[in-house]
Amino acid sequence: MGSLLLLALAVIAAIVVADRIVRPLGTLIGATRTAAGGDLSVRVTPPARDDEISVLTRAFNRMTEQLEGQTGALGSVNEQLEAPRAFIEAVRRGVSAAVVSVDADHRIQLANAAAERLICQSADWLTGRPLSEVAPELAQLLTGDEREAIVQLARPNAEPATLAAKAVAQGDGFVLSFEDITQQLLDQRRAAWSDVARRIAHEIKNPLTPIQLAAERLQRRFGDKIEGDSATFKKLTDTVIRQVHDMRRMVDEFSSFARMPKPTFGVEDVRDILRQAVFLFEVAKPDIVFAVKTPDEIEPLVCDRRLLSQAMTNIVKNAVEAIEENAKNSDVTPIGHIDAELASGPHGEILIRVADDGIGLPQARDTIAEPYMTTRQGGTGLGLAIVKKIVEQHYGELEFSDNPAGRGTCVTLTLHPDRLQGLAGKGDETSMGYAESVPGRIRNRQDREEYGA
Repeated sequence: MGSLLLLALAVIAAIVVADRIVRPLGTLIGATRTAAGGDLSVRVTPPARDDEISVLTRAFNRMTEQLEGQTGALGSVNEQLEAPRAFIEAVRRGVSAAVVSVDADHRIQLANAAAERLICQSADWLTGRPLSEVAPELAQLLTGDEREAIVQLARPNAEPATLAAKAVAQGDGFVLSFEDITQQLLDQRRAAWSDVARRIAHEIKNPLTPIQLAAERLQRRFGDKIEGDSATFKKLTDTVIRQVHDMRRMVDEFSSFARMPKPTFGVEDVRDILRQAVFLFEVAKPDIVFAVKTPDEIEPLVCDRRLLSQAMTNIVKNAVEAIEENAKNSDVTPIGHIDAELASGPHGEILIRVADDGIGLPQARDTIAEPYMTTRQGGTGLGLAIVKKIVEQHYGELEFSDNPAGRGTCVTLTLHPDRLQGLAGKGDETSMGYAESVPGRIRNRQDREEYGA
């Protein structure tokens, strides 16, 4: 019994001693698991006795305290870094200029949305590719001495673009920024040509009236008194009068291009405008078959009737000249067909198409609407430039394409009624009659014969 009692006391004493060791260790193990889960604010109360367990507990508390402080500092630094990064990303995506970053091997690392639009490729496709493969014109900035230049960028499935590009060294690589200045250059060129046209019109117009009056007076005064060769005299004076009239019409085109009147917007039936423009040439050119297709009902359009009539007249006139050029030395009748169609687009826009089976578009079709660009002998190259100005004043688009029905050209004029809706009644000039919209107007017998009036 004494031995058993002694053994029981020894077991109890062992349990008490083990509990004093295991309990703090269990608490420390639980705190360690909590800290491993991410909660570094956990602390363990050290035991009252100054033993090895107490030393281990205080070491654990110091470790978690240091880790908590370092983690907070890292979080603060990350926040400070994240703000500029987010700002740079917002600028990169929202800036209108295209930005491309390349490494030391001139491989693209980063491209913003504007660069995607200008290069006509997605950022995923661009990343990692050599710049010389994507845009060799821009790659020359990185290898040459100049870091700024105006380059002509050839693009897949799109028209070439003129870019103002600049390269800045960034570490081992470069950051390229470039903007599309194609339209800006066109506007500058038009402004310069407008000034030239105004000066030419001023210099030429003054002597035309005296010349014409002198020729007409010679014809009236001496036409019946010429003996032996009166027919030749009349033919020569008629030639002078006709050529002066042609020059006056050319000057009128110069003046129209240089000083386009501000549009006076009103509510008009665009079907009637198209029919009148076609009818004008239908009477004068019976050897051409004209067809006009318009919907039975269409919402009235807010526009300047005079200017829009002038634009449509010029388009039909170009179609007539293209057919006549194609039908030279041909006795076939009819010599060509012109189809004019008025339709509604999928988004409510109004589409006016004029298609012909003439000589078709020239190779430099992208420049045919620029001032003084003409492929016809005796042309001023201002007709389509004036049409484009009128279309821009009406917030529309002008497009040239091959005739889908075969040989020839198709001109599409797109107008957006929603953009013009609030402009009714605005303008500085009183609306003029349709006859005044004919280029050069109908002044004398030669005009009436030419236009069939």
